[in-house]
Amino acid sequence: MPDEHAQNPLSAGWEQRDKPASLSRRLAFSSYAETRRFLDRLAALSEREGYYPSSSFGTTYVNVTIDARDGKAISPADIAFAHEIDGFCQNPDAA
Repeated sequence: MPDEHAQNPLSAGWEQRDKPASLSRRLAFSSYAETRRFLDRLAALSEREGYYPSSSFGTTYVNVTIDARDGKAISPADIAFAHEIDGFCQNPDAA
């Protein structure tokens, strides 16, 4: 993932915690089909990056938590992963 995202602030939907170091966001959808599309895209991103965030979901929502990969602090790679997820929300119909 491009490192230029690491310098960009996270969207307002993300909550950053220090202990444990993590980023979390709840995403809401209008239908299960939209939720499923998002989950499929998240799975593809995880496969591509070799990183699997914690997630839980219901019919019209997904909770995502990106834990610090080093267990200590959020890294540029963690922030870039969050930006990729933001991109899914901005362009929900993209493959």
